[in-house]
Amino acid sequence: MRRIEFAPLPHGTETPVATPENSAPFLTDTVEQLREYFAGQRTAFDLPLDTSTATAFQATVYEELLRVPYGHVITYGELARRVGRPGGARAVGQAVGANPIPIVIPCHRVVSGAGRLGGFSGGLPNKVVLLRLEGVEVDGATPTSRVHPEVIPLRL
Repeated sequence: MRRIEFAPLPHGTETPVATPENSAPFLTDTVEQLREYFAGQRTAFDLPLDTSTATAFQATVYEELLRVPYGHVITYGELARRVGRPGGARAVGQAVGANPIPIVIPCHRVVSGAGRLGGFSGGLPNKVVLLRLEGVEVDGATPTSRVHPEVIPLRL
């Protein structure tokens, strides 16, 4: 898989255009796994990912994002620390914002250091839906909306 985009469905369409019945065979598993995720039956994806267009730094950030468990959040700062760039929260934020495969590479699980929602390339309402689907409480759909449980980094 190379890309997932958030876009409105064509006018009059009630279901996604790509379905196992009308898509190329290699997309069947992707569509099925996404359906399971949205039905609350899948907490991790098992798909081949093509991040060949990512820089080395972006690829490192994406690999670390894949380690953030379902139903958990991480701050940009903590993610920066984990990829060896303490103080690089802004660079991590740019890499997260460039993620071509949202949901599967769970960039929606990244929040600000103050435990606020932050941003999301797929739109904040979609980030809220994804976090709530995973059992994370969110107070609203603005960048300053609080995310619960509060993010408390543990230094082990």
